[in-house]
Amino acid sequence: MVKDASHEASDGGTPAAAEPTASRQAAPDPSASSMATVAGGDLLRRRVKAEIRKRMRGLRQTTPEAACAERSRLLVERLAAHPRVAAARAAALFWPIVERHEVDLRALDAILRARGASVFYPAIDPDSGMMTFRAVADPAVLAEAGYGFAEPPRDAAEARPGEIDVVIVPALAVDARGHRIGYGAGYYDRTLPRFAPPAEAIAVAFDFQLVSELPVVESDVAVRWVVTDRRVIDAREEG
Repeated sequence: MVKDASHEASDGGTPAAAEPTASRQAAPDPSASSMATVAGGDLLRRRVKAEIRKRMRGLRQTTPEAACAERSRLLVERLAAHPRVAAARAAALFWPIVERHEVDLRALDAILRARGASVFYPAIDPDSGMMTFRAVADPAVLAEAGYGFAEPPRDAAEARPGEIDVVIVPALAVDARGHRIGYGAGYYDRTLPRFAPPAEAIAVAFDFQLVSELPVVESDVAVRWVVTDRRVIDAREEG
């Protein structure tokens, strides 16, 4: 931070020699200038992300339900065939918010259970506001608990780090490097580092939500894979 130039030091006596005014002013702190530049750039990126989020929500909302259902079916086929998903003994999914035309993974839930895999769903701790994953033996127990999406009951067993093999991550927009935009609360960005690695994080979105490049801020956590209704992308190869 640049000090106020009007606050000049004085020892209370008469200066032995007059100095140029500029030499008595505090020199600008280059680290403060750098921090201000970073903060300004971060703010701009967040504004761009908010605009993309708004645009993608509108685009997805205007996509007919029948089209979203067909895209979800194709996406689930690709996801179920993914080697990491096929080998998973435990996977974290998300229950779709149907009225928002989200990717519908309910068919994948049934496929995983038929393979003998355990299925977990995200849950928000109302005290800490942190997200975790809880085991769900029957998706019928999922219910909205104040955060806008269906969650497991609070007494459901919580996943331990290392217990989940695959985490399927929702996205409003995603790029080939594995960067994504969600609804803006940052739940997955804070939770993923606890589980992945060793779990593999896979973002899912309709193909029209795939963009060339997204702005990234320091708190963003990228995923390893991106799966849409048309393609499977290894983000490490693209990055």
